[in-house]
Amino acid sequence: MELLGRKEAITGAEYGLTRDYQSGRCILNDIEFYLIDTAGYNTKKSELSKKINHTIKLKSPIINYLHNDFVEFEILSRKRKGFYLANIIDLIKRDKKEYVGIIQINKNFAFALLDDRKVRTDIFIPSTNINKAENGDKVLVKILDWKKQDLSPIGNIEKVLGKPGDHETEIDSILTQNNVNISFSNEVLDFTKNISESISDEEIKKRRDFRETLTFTIDPVDAKDFDDALSFKKIDKETFEIGIHIADVSHYVNNGTLLDKEAYNRATSIYLVDRVIPMLPEKLSNKVCSLRPNEEKLTFSVSVKIDKKGNIIEHWFGRTIINSNYRFSYQEAQEIIETKQNIISEKNSLTGKQYKVDDQVVDAVLIMDKIAKEVRKKRELKGSINFNKKEVYFKLDENKNPTGVLLKESKDANKLIEEFMLIANKKVAELFTEIKKQKYIYRVHDLPDNEKLKSLKHIVKSFGYTLDLTSSKGISKSLNQLLNNIRGKEEQNLIESLALRSMSKAEYSTNNIGHYGLAFVNYTHFTSPIRRYPDVLVHRLLQDILDKKYGRIDKNLQKKAVHCSEQENIAVKAERESIKFMQIKYMQNKIGETFNGIISGVSDWGIYVELEESKCEGMVYVKDIKDDKYYYNSEEASIIGKKNKNKYQLGDPIAVEVKKADLVKKHLDFIII
Repeated sequence: MELLGRKEAITGAEYGLTRDYQSGRCILNDIEFYLIDTAGYNTKKSELSKKINHTIKLKSPIINYLHNDFVEFEILSRKRKGFYLANIIDLIKRDKKEYVGIIQINKNFAFALLDDRKVRTDIFIPSTNINKAENGDKVLVKILDWKKQDLSPIGNIEKVLGKPGDHETEIDSILTQNNVNISFSNEVLDFTKNISESISDEEIKKRRDFRETLTFTIDPVDAKDFDDALSFKKIDKETFEIGIHIADVSHYVNNGTLLDKEAYNRATSIYLVDRVIPMLPEKLSNKVCSLRPNEEKLTFSVSVKIDKKGNIIEHWFGRTIINSNYRFSYQEAQEIIETKQNIISEKNSLTGKQYKVDDQVVDAVLIMDKIAKEVRKKRELKGSINFNKKEVYFKLDENKNPTGVLLKESKDANKLIEEFMLIANKKVAELFTEIKKQKYIYRVHDLPDNEKLKSLKHIVKSFGYTLDLTSSKGISKSLNQLLNNIRGKEEQNLIESLALRSMSKAEYSTNNIGHYGLAFVNYTHFTSPIRRYPDVLVHRLLQDILDKKYGRIDKNLQKKAVHCSEQENIAVKAERESIKFMQIKYMQNKIGETFNGIISGVSDWGIYVELEESKCEGMVYVKDIKDDKYYYNSEEASIIGKKNKNKYQLGDPIAVEVKKADLVKKHLDFIII
């Protein structure tokens, strides 16, 4: 049992305890953690990756402990009625000490009421620790002490963030709560200033030269950090050389430097609704490394010789230099694909004016689009799951107020880029697997959660769909069929969200278990080093192979992989919270208006409703449904009226009125009409 840093085997009379992998997922009220014994552990046996869920109930109430704290506990009884009875013995490690909340000041003291709903205590603030905060301010508070006899911890106000509900205050709170470092230190910025923007002749001689090859980028309209570019060259009528060129960040960010340590700590860029928190300083992310048009740039490339059917004949890895001829938005590239013409309309043009592109560019885009579609078909046949969930983004005015909610859908131009990036990532990972001289970082994705899949199967059945759960290959084939069947339907977004939740989280690891979602045996991240630190590590590992410098064993590589996965999860959480905030802000001007939606969740206290057009999600509380007293039916994912037997079920269409949009509590409340 891995407890208190001691690694001991689970032993007992039960057969197999000292031989077989043992795992327990323990939940103490809302606190979740794992008990692990790896005696006889064999990663090749897929069954060993399965987790056994156990619920533990505490004999006494939780005090002095917070969500995600690491604790020592003792089990008091055998499993009965589906749970174990236990007591917490001691705190091993506090998950964190700083929280965001609202201060309420009394005459001689104050309390900080925390934003984090999973923390079920407030923090006592002595009058000497208020530090100029005013009543009702949103603050950053630090826990100083929590004696066992005290109901609340004692804290200190570290920083006043601003007034609750204010745009900058709430965005700052999201970043602060997730421990995101907003700005770079002067030391890092000074270090960056010394990085030369010029490229020496000596450096160019070391690289394969693609400057005379047709090259372009395709990115979002508002992108500034251009990670990747594609080059195109005809070999003959059936064969083409396509270069996948990636910003050579590792050339500028050397291992162990101050800049490298900063990039590692951040591990990822964070894309909020109104700003980007970059992994690298702007000089690198938007200028030196960014593959801007008509500028010579250093790149790390995967070049493939490929036919029209998407068959790769040969491939090459190496450092290169490029000069991108064009910068296209996804909308511009999509227009070329749809019209097959060399005219970019005023509507889609980045410049706001109609213009022409060279015929050879049109030819290149159309051929690459056809190849991408062939490659995608092959992926799907092998079991790759292709989600096409619409993403929410906002139109903002000059004051960052949302004036409209738009849905971003992946079209052919997006998929063209996606497929060639997948090719590059896959080829690099295959080389890692081939050269078994050291550890490498992979992007891995485990099998889906079986219980969640069963739940998904039950839910989609109510919509008239089926799922085959008999085998992993059958699951992926059935999921793809389901995703195709729901495309364009009212329930598309809901079912895609539920299907995504049934999947395991992709993560970084030195243990290559493959990527289930893509149906790849080998996969890594190579194509976005400006915004992802694992890609920087992969670039260095690849260069070691090309230089034949084998055997450089980084003992901390798995630790780095775990850190990058954790930072990625933080980024996703912050991004979702910023979207939620902006959705509520958008709905503030819609109080009393009616909208069509779909029931996206059901609980014993109410139903969640996702609005059809904006995808904003809010709650209809049971107490606000006045025609009857409703009870929760977990098996049917519904609430049912005791007298009238009216049923509100997951997936049902529903019309609602906006009752309340609370920016402070992040609540959007509806009533049924």
